[in-house]
Order: sequence, then structure tokens, then C-alpha cells
Amino acid sequence: MRRIYLDYAATTPTHPLVLKAMLPWFTDGFGNPSSIHSFGQETKGAIEEAREKVAGLVGAESDEIVFTGSGTEADNFAIKGVAYAKEHEGKHIITTAIEHHAVIEPCKFLEKRGFKVTYLSVDRDGLVDLGEVKKAITDETILISVMHANNEIGTIEPIQEIARIAKDREICFHTDAVQTVGHLPVDVDELKVDLVSISAHKFCGPKGVGALYIRKGTRIVPFMHGGEQEHGRRASTQNVPGIVGFGKACQLAQQEMGQEKDRLETLRDKLINGILHRIDHVHLNGHPTQRLPNNVNMTLEFVEGESILLNLDLVGIAASTGSACSSSVLEASHVLLALGLPHESAHSSLRLSLGQETTEKDVDYVLEKLPQIVNKLRAMSPLYKPGGK
Repeated sequence: MRRIYLDYAATTPTHPLVLKAMLPWFTDGFGNPSSIHSFGQETKGAIEEAREKVAGLVGAESDEIVFTGSGTEADNFAIKGVAYAKEHEGKHIITTAIEHHAVIEPCKFLEKRGFKVTYLSVDRDGLVDLGEVKKAITDETILISVMHANNEIGTIEPIQEIARIAKDREICFHTDAVQTVGHLPVDVDELKVDLVSISAHKFCGPKGVGALYIRKGTRIVPFMHGGEQEHGRRASTQNVPGIVGFGKACQLAQQEMGQEKDRLETLRDKLINGILHRIDHVHLNGHPTQRLPNNVNMTLEFVEGESILLNLDLVGIAASTGSACSSSVLEASHVLLALGLPHESAHSSLRLSLGQETTEKDVDYVLEKLPQIVNKLRAMSPLYKPGGK
């Protein structure tokens, strides 16, 4: 049976060249980077080389990059680290209602410890209103955190404009760029951001390694305590093979990003238009143009998302209904609910995310199979009337 992977927003296959770069550091280059002997200095050198590659991808200085164990850890580090570093100045944080759980949960954690958090609403396309950002700011506001692009609906937020608002009020600004770094040009100076979360496995790097960009002068306290690794900002012996692979993935992304972005946008638009023309009672979630090049999120009325996924899997197509981090939870997506969708529509969502190995033939196969599956499922629904509203 043909197998097609369309869940690249959840994770990506490790690039063969990334794996090749990693392998020696599991065996010959096994030294602890904190050791002063040659074995340790060898691995330390490999880490610093990778740090330069990660920094180069986002236009940062190498000493502004701190390696973490994941994008989730980077988000936690940014939010809790700034909150505790600046709590004597104020205890107010601004974020959005559509953030990844890696941002929302740390904010909820801080709320239980005396901080106040404002969760900004978004419009039907998932965009934050700049006026609402300004209105939410108080004299107590110490941090604004808005994701660069949403992992479920693909909407790209006006980060540069929000960062300018934060800068004018001397407020620290963080963006979760896990879905954009490696796929879109991200330059920390152009965006005017203070903190950026990155994850290697979202662009053909290994799992278990991420990074937090911390602009020089940004006040932040360590999230993990122990040794003096990462210049005292993140204790724990570094994942050398993972970091080396991360660096290689960044290098490859710089070389391939422009061409790959154009290719994926073409396939994305063909998939969106094909679904809209072949299936009735369907609409696109997220901004129609201001969206990730590989993201397709549709609501298919009168069918459950879980049923669609199971039937797609039976014909070899892997997809999702939203964030992989909450795929075992049967609750409706908080992102789709924030767009104003009713619960039944939110439960009828399908996310197809394209990637490095996606071809036009794959898109054609989905456009052949998906209408058949939807028609079969709707035939069993007492609510569906063909051609009706």
C-alpha cells in the first residue's frame, strides 16, 4: 500500500546528511564537553561550531544561542526565566489564546504563583489585533509572548509590529518560532525580538534538541540549575550528537529554504483549492495567504476529525487534527475555538502539513481519496443533507 506522510508540522524525518554528521559523536567523539582533556575539548568545539550555524540561520551572535532539550523547554525557559527575573518590576504577561501548550501551560503555572496573564483574542483568520496588544499593556507588564506562526492553522502573526510596540514600552518580547525557523527567513534583528524558541526536529533535524535565542542585555534567570553548561544558563551535559545534527539541519535549511518554500506553497495551494472544489460544506482555517507554506487546515462539516484520520490511515495517508502534543486528548482544539468555531466544527478539522518528501502525486492521491472518505462518513450521518446548508 502507498504511504504518504502529511504530518510534517508534528515532526519531520531526519535528513540523511544530518544523521551522517551526528553518527561520529555517538562513538569516537564521546567526550564530555565540560572536561578539560582533549576528548572533552573536541566535543566542546563541535558544539560551538553548531552554535554558530544555528545563530547564522536567525541572524544572531553565537553567544546569544542557548541549547535546550526541545522547543517546549525553550518556551518554558523564556517565560519563566523572564517572569522571575523581572517580577520586582511587575507581574503581568501578555500572550494569545492560540499559543502552543508549551506557552499556555507555563503561563497558567505562573498565574497560580501571583502573576496576571492576559490572553489576547484573535480574529476569524487567527490574527492578533495590534490595537488589542496596546490596550492590554499596563505599568505591570514585563513580557509579551506571541507565536510567529500557529502550529495548527498556519497563520503568520505580525511579529515585527508587535515587537515594535513592546520595544516602545521597554517590555521584553518573546516569540515561539518553532514552526517558522528553517522554513521561512527569520532574522532576529529585523523582527526586533528579544527571545526566540527553536526546535530542530521541525526542519529535518533530530528530536530532543532545541534552542533559545536570548538577545544580549535581556534579563533572564536560569530555568535549570546544576552545572555551568551553556555559560551558566542551562545546566546539564549537552546532547552533543543532537546539537551537531541541529547545526547541520540549520546549514541545510539556509541552502534550500527559498526554493523549498516556493515548491511547498504551490503544492499547498493546489491541495487547498482541490479540497474546496471537490467537497462541499468545507472551509479553510487560518489566514488565506498569510500562512505557513506547508500548512492546510480545513473544517469538513458533518464528519469527525478522528474518523477522517483513521480512514486516511487505512489508505496510507498520515495526517492530524491539530497539535501532536494534544493528539490523545478528545477535547476540541483551543485554537479553533478561539477562531470562533462551534465545538462540532472544531471537532471536524483536518490538518495536512507538507514537507521535504511531499510530491504533486501525493497531493493528487489525497484529492482522490479524501472526498471518497468524507462522502462515506457523511452517508452515515443523520445531520448531513447533500447540497443542503
